[in-house]
Order: sequence, then C-alpha cells, then structure tokens
Amino acid sequence: MNIIINNYTRTVASLFRDAGNFSRRYAVSIADYKINWTRPEQPSELSPERSGDLGLDVGVKPTDFAKYYSESGELKDASDIVKKMFTLQFQPFKSTKYLRKVKTVDFVRRNELDRSSPEAQIAFYTSKILRLQEHVKKHPHHSTARVDLKEAIDKRRKQLKHLRTWDYKRFEWVLEKLNLIYKPLPEPPKQIARKESIRRLTEKHCDRLVQDKLNNYKGELKMLQRQFYVEKAEKLAFIREEELACGLEPTVSEKDIEEAKKKAKECQTKEM
Repeated sequence: MNIIINNYTRTVASLFRDAGNFSRRYAVSIADYKINWTRPEQPSELSPERSGDLGLDVGVKPTDFAKYYSESGELKDASDIVKKMFTLQFQPFKSTKYLRKVKTVDFVRRNELDRSSPEAQIAFYTSKILRLQEHVKKHPHHSTARVDLKEAIDKRRKQLKHLRTWDYKRFEWVLEKLNLIYKPLPEPPKQIARKESIRRLTEKHCDRLVQDKLNNYKGELKMLQRQFYVEKAEKLAFIREEELACGLEPTVSEKDIEEAKKKAKECQTKEM
C-alpha cells in the first residue's frame, strides 16, 4: 500500500513540476493559437446576390405618363399643369408598377399579345422580384412581402429550368436581355445503394479497359510509323522514276519524297 501511495505522489509531483513546460509546448486555450477568425456574412436568400438579379433599367421615370394616358390625343394640346397631373408622380403606385411590368415584358415578348410564353412569365416574375426587393430593403420586417418575394424567386427559377431544358439558346437570350444569372438549386443527396455503386464501378472499370486498349493500339501504331514513312518514300521515288521513264509529267515531287524521309528520321530519333 505504501508503494502505491509513493508512486502516486511521485507522479503528481512530476506533473506539477513539468506543468510549465507542458503549457509552453502546447496551447491551453484557443486564444493561445493567436488566430482571429470572423464569421463571413451570409447573404440573404432574398438578396440580389442569391436570386441572380444584376439590375435592370426599364427607363420608367416619375415624369412619364401612365400607360393609357401616353396615347391620349387630348393631352397633347393640354397645358403643362394638366399634363403633370397625369404623370406617374401624381398617379397611384399601381400605375408605376404596371408600366414597369409592361416595359420589362417588352424586352422578351414574342408579340404584342404574348402573356403566357415562358419568356413573358420570366419577365413578369423579374419585374415583381425587383419591386419586392426594393420594398424589403426599405421594410425588412414586412414578413408578407418576404414570403411573396421568395415565392416569386422560386417560380421564376422553375420557369428558367424549364426553358433551359427545352430551348437553351432562348434561355441564354432571356438571361442576357433581363440581365440575370441562373443559379439552380443544389441537387439533393442521393441514397447510397449497392446496385448503383456496382454499376458505377463497372462503368469505370470498362472505361479503363477501353482506354488501356486504345493506348496500346496507339503505341503499336507509333512503332509502325517509321516503317510506314520509309516505305512511303521508296514507293514515291519508284512512282517518280517510272513516270519519268515513260515520258510523263511526274505527279510526285522531290519535296514529297524528302518530307517522307524527314518524318522517318524524326520517328527514328523518337524511338531512340
């Protein structure tokens, strides 16, 4: 019993004695590593960085007339005060909203009556998203507007995915016209299954076998390449001699023969 107590006492004493060395060699807390790390700010799902909107200038100003008043003939002869009363500045906000939507759709619509094509639907949602983003920026605690904005972003992403699948050229054209970046949702993780794993491994093995056979065949062709150019030079020279002997204009020039011999020498140096 005394032996056990003495051993325990020595161990504890050694720990206290070496505590300073231990603390000097190893870090005791995170602050000892002297690393200053700040968590990066995650942009909101409703922000333009996440939705893919780079901004769109539709050219709607407060001094513009509303949609149907701009075509009125009576306003052309009216006074400046009367004209000012029919501008967007003195009209309800829905007039400005409607004019922005119409001008946004005009970028991509197929005809004047186009309202149901994928391009027109994407333009509708883009106009709504830009308007709601401005509203949420001014009123960040308006929960209903945030929900409507997220729904509009999801619906537009669905339309973009559909258009990207069926007409990629038009999809790229719509992105360019509306100044958008397509950001698809990440694919959900797939469940690991034995059958699917075996199928992938089999495909990789077969691809590796095919590639090995192709590499071997390329190596064999390179080995025969020198002999091919040597025979080619000899046959070209024979053809030229026969044509000259028969008094015909030669179809093979000396340059062709020298080029074949040169390639044969290059293949010989590569083999060495």
